[in-house]
Amino acid sequence: MDLETLKIDLDRLDDGLTQLSFDLDDSFFEAVEAPDVQKGNVHVDIDVVRAEDDFFNLSFHGTGNVIVPCDRCLDDMEQPISFEQQLNAKFGKENSEDDDLVTVAEDEGILDVAWLIYEFIELAIPIRHVHAPGKCNPAMIRALNEHSAARSGEEGETSVDPRWAALNKLNFKN
Repeated sequence: MDLETLKIDLDRLDDGLTQLSFDLDDSFFEAVEAPDVQKGNVHVDIDVVRAEDDFFNLSFHGTGNVIVPCDRCLDDMEQPISFEQQLNAKFGKENSEDDDLVTVAEDEGILDVAWLIYEFIELAIPIRHVHAPGKCNPAMIRALNEHSAARSGEEGETSVDPRWAALNKLNFKN
């Protein structure tokens, strides 16, 4: 994907609403050199509202799927995502970012939203992502079960931290 298509020429936008739409695929994630997500298909709509005083309100809406490693078995899995984000932009002397306000250099007038969109996608991924029950790599699940059984003690005994055991005794005295 050519990231040039994700550069919005704010200077040329008319007052009022401008709607943009992008379909992002694996080439997008490769082009932005994404550290955590390398594959996916995400549709992004951007509504840009230009006010008379060269102030811009951008609304990002995205839905799709990304490929991330399963937290349990480490195999790739498809994770559905959806996001809605707001951003304001204005013209200034030089490019800068501050929370929800981006200042775009007046002499350029171009806002590159490629990395912003990637960050919105990354923020939409749940903290914990695992396959549906029964869909994890069976070999990895067997290995996990063997290791967790070895950690829990001999012959089904579960080792309890002595501090918790002491607290448990206090609980039963009443």
